[in-house]
Amino acid sequence: MQIAANSAMASGVQGLQSAQNDLAQATTAVAAPEPTSSTPVKVEQDTVTLSSQASGTSEKVSALIDADQAVTQAQASAEVIDVASENLGTIIDLSV
Repeated sequence: MQIAANSAMASGVQGLQSAQNDLAQATTAVAAPEPTSSTPVKVEQDTVTLSSQASGTSEKVSALIDADQAVTQAQASAEVIDVASENLGTIIDLSV
């Protein structure tokens, strides 16, 4: 029974570390400066320039979504750690 509790604890810690790494990558992507174009923005821009600007915005939105998913993963992993800790405490109480 202790093996299962330790395994659950290890899974929770691993999930928390993974979420931390994912969040760091996502926030770095959000904070990265957008590439600047050599031509000023005009109303009569060509389609290629507009699509490259839209992709920059799209990358920021994608990074923000990734950050939100990392936070959710961290919360779930913390819950796994909490439940594993409670179960381990219950096992110790029953064994003593």
